[in-house]
Amino acid sequence: MNAPQRSEADIAPIFTLSTASDGAHASAAGPQQLGFKAYNLGRMAGMGLPVPPAFVLSTDFCRDPQLRQRAGDPALWRPALRALEAASGLRFGDPCAPLLLSVRSGAAVSMPGMMETLLNVGLNEQTVQGLIRLTGNPRLAWDAYRRLIASYGELVAGLPAALFEDLLQELLAEQVEPCQERELDFRGLRSLCRRYQAAYAREVGEPFPQQPEQQLARAIEVVLRSWDSARARHYRQAHGIDEGGGTAVTVQSMVFGNAGPSSGAGVGFTRNPATGEPGMWLDFLFNAQGEDVVSGRRSAHGDAVLQQVLPAIWTQLQASSAALEREFGDMQDFEFTVQQGRLYLLQTRSGKRSATAAVRIALDLLREGLIDAPTALARCAGIEAAQLRSPYLRALPGQPLQILGRAASASPGVAVGEIALDAERARARCAAGAPVVLLRRDADTGDVAALEHAQGLLTMQGARTSHAAVVARQMGKVCLVGCAGLQIDESARLVRFADASPATPPLREGDLITLDGHEGVVYAGALDLDWRCPDDLLQALRALRQAQPPSAG
Repeated sequence: MNAPQRSEADIAPIFTLSTASDGAHASAAGPQQLGFKAYNLGRMAGMGLPVPPAFVLSTDFCRDPQLRQRAGDPALWRPALRALEAASGLRFGDPCAPLLLSVRSGAAVSMPGMMETLLNVGLNEQTVQGLIRLTGNPRLAWDAYRRLIASYGELVAGLPAALFEDLLQELLAEQVEPCQERELDFRGLRSLCRRYQAAYAREVGEPFPQQPEQQLARAIEVVLRSWDSARARHYRQAHGIDEGGGTAVTVQSMVFGNAGPSSGAGVGFTRNPATGEPGMWLDFLFNAQGEDVVSGRRSAHGDAVLQQVLPAIWTQLQASSAALEREFGDMQDFEFTVQQGRLYLLQTRSGKRSATAAVRIALDLLREGLIDAPTALARCAGIEAAQLRSPYLRALPGQPLQILGRAASASPGVAVGEIALDAERARARCAAGAPVVLLRRDADTGDVAALEHAQGLLTMQGARTSHAAVVARQMGKVCLVGCAGLQIDESARLVRFADASPATPPLREGDLITLDGHEGVVYAGALDLDWRCPDDLLQALRALRQAQPPSAG
């Protein structure tokens, strides 16, 4: 991390990050000013890990109303942008060698999925052609462009995400052969861009903006504004996070996970965040960008597929995972992109985990010499036998088990309750004393408030590492994602499971179901439970506490 780049008025620091910055983690600027996302990027850069170059608008721009008003002024961050161009060898807005940017939030305390991100900033009718010439990959260029139009339309112009999703589904339905989004060729994606542009112009009343600096300015403003969003405020209140801390804004050179079959995007944990077991636990989508994984709108592959298809990347990730744990002394939640067989790390943070995982990870890190006993004790503070108990299904003689569907388990345990299809229903039935299981199309962070009233979450789409799944796991809620056979008819308030027996009638909102988060299975009705506690883990925790003398005072 280099010295701050100052505006002409020396208003507030804007820091540049480079992978060539030795000792970046020793910078005097700490996470309160940089936000933990950018601070940890600097530390990774200092470790020699592959981090794309970036610059950071400090949290001052969020905390100070006058500075926030000026955050969109290019004069403030243009010198840092020039440094980013020099580090990348590309130029922002250049029709021949265009630099494209991601714009991300980053508070001093991790708030996964609560604030906004925009990718591919800088694309327009000229630079999309430049990206094609630069990469030789028209599919990548048109895919990136349509993503920018949709995300900019949703986050900056305030258009509903469903507007763009419906246009995508219409295009897919028109294909001669059934296909998925990632199977569209460049002609299909170019057609989708034109449909998105027409919808944007119709709904907003003006064309999609073509000035790259205007796009960047609005993206910075919307990220700062997302600190004050309802879901971000709710998360801070629920977790005791300071309202005055503010978010930094990280502007980073884009790398492309949608560059072909040897590319993709993923989210990983250095250990299993649900159980604490050692070994990487990750989700990966080929030929995709990071938002596809964390948004909860797409289902992803797990460890085995990445190991098989890109073994060299898997080996690099294992080495990076071990290095991150040595550096940070904790289980890490990291995001990465693979561009044409080359790995880039985009962020890391201490991973959210269940109570069982917290104890197991603390004990294992202590045994491995990565933390000391007082640190292990602190990480297990307040965790007792009650928090380590988990429900399991109890099979009774003669009790029929009707399997409705299967899904990926993002958070273990068993949840039994009435089907609820939205937050209002979940809140009302919870207030009436009824247990509730929330069923949704996507694992969306907008459902976090509703999840507080539910025993568990089941989604049609989404990855285990999506932001909503991460929060559900932290809250101790059972969470199953990517149930491909689940069909939700919100207007009729009916649910169908394609994998169930043909004789199984549709379920109605209010019917009882059971989620088995240990096996990833959905059952009809309310099944009996058996509560268990991992005795070996509890005994090891007690031994650690008995071996440490009580603190003085």
